[in-house]
Amino acid sequence: MSSTPSWRHPASPQRGINQSLTATASLRQLLESMSREQRSNQELLVSLGFALRSFSNLNRFLELVPVVAARLVGVQGSLLVPFQADGRLWRDQLHMLPGSRTEGMLRALAAHEPGNIIGFGSDESLVRAMDRLVQRQLGSAGLFATSLIARGRPRGRLYVFNPSSPLAWSDVYRRHVQLVADLTGVAIENDLMLQEARRHERVDRQLSIGADIQAQLLPDHCPVIEGVDLAARCRPAFQVGGDYYDFIPTRPELIGRRRERGRWAFVMGDVMGKGVPAGLLMTMLRGMLRAEVLSGLPPDRILYDLNQLALEDLSQSHRFVTLFYSDFDPRTRRLRYANAAHNPPLIWRAQSRKLMRLDAPGLLIGLQPEAEYGCESLVLEPGDVLLYYTDGVTEAPGITGDRFDEARLMRSLEQACRSGTGSQGILDQLFSRLDRFVGPTRQLDDDASMVVLKVKEEIMLPSVPRSLA
Repeated sequence: MSSTPSWRHPASPQRGINQSLTATASLRQLLESMSREQRSNQELLVSLGFALRSFSNLNRFLELVPVVAARLVGVQGSLLVPFQADGRLWRDQLHMLPGSRTEGMLRALAAHEPGNIIGFGSDESLVRAMDRLVQRQLGSAGLFATSLIARGRPRGRLYVFNPSSPLAWSDVYRRHVQLVADLTGVAIENDLMLQEARRHERVDRQLSIGADIQAQLLPDHCPVIEGVDLAARCRPAFQVGGDYYDFIPTRPELIGRRRERGRWAFVMGDVMGKGVPAGLLMTMLRGMLRAEVLSGLPPDRILYDLNQLALEDLSQSHRFVTLFYSDFDPRTRRLRYANAAHNPPLIWRAQSRKLMRLDAPGLLIGLQPEAEYGCESLVLEPGDVLLYYTDGVTEAPGITGDRFDEARLMRSLEQACRSGTGSQGILDQLFSRLDRFVGPTRQLDDDASMVVLKVKEEIMLPSVPRSLA
């Protein structure tokens, strides 16, 4: 009996095809899911970038940060803890996704005493202690934290956590959270810079007002005085400066020709320091001095009285004033002067064609009570040139680092006087020489003021006996 051999049928080709199709479909679904997640993440980041560009209210932007951070990595919670400009916790801007732990977390951070320390955000040990505080509030929840950094400064801390399960973490998630943190740091830095710019704008407006007021206090033109030609200029290093010069009639009630022939006070001063404080003190001293000039006292007595009047205010401000005070009588061409430690004016003698200094002993205004001041005098001759100046001229730094110094100023004045030009021409030459020395694009370090007085050569008054000189 023959037997028929058994035959084993191979697996059905259709079954293999179905399995292959199932694997392909699963892969396709996985890729589509990943693609959807990528698109979703891209949309979230684009939305955050749009908010960064568009929101003028920082609070509205910061409210979005925990939401975006949590959705990017698929967790249930996120917490944003920004720092103020001085590094302290910015409690008004704490933001956290709503949840059962939200109120307790925010209360714990608000009560965190180290957060009141200036520079808290820059102290790594203090920041790590805050991380531990956040972890204690979350219990066993998985937690990831990263810093908000902008321009090398810590601007806050961003946390993401999952209360119900451990964090399923990856480098992609880490990069996403860091990107959100970086954008948030930029947003906080931009807001701080905007606030600082607004503060500077307010200060600039105040300085402009102060500069306008000060410009009105300095003479806007030189007076007409018989027999002399005057020119003056002040170039402040800041909008408001501490330099002061003035032309004050000792008999302001006189008018016309009588006023031109009357005695005049020429003053040059400098409040130590720059900016608004120096300008305010200069304004105060101007009022005191103008009132004192009306007394008709000689220069040394006027400086003595001014020192007594201003001593208390100057000592409280820890500032002092240098001041050169002189008065000039056009009828006799006699100049009397006293000096409170100011740069001695320079005088060019036309007849001898030589330069000399005008100086007299005396202390700074505001340095000590009962300070004594010497008084000197001389007669100006036709063609003589007198230069009053502040130390902002001689102390001006050049391109090479050298100072303009008195010797260079004297040479410049001598050249200008020998040219035979008037007082305005001499002043223009001196400032032009100073500008070339400093450099066309560099700002002066200190206020620079100069006043030029030149005795008119065409006026030939009778000679004054030397016994009166």
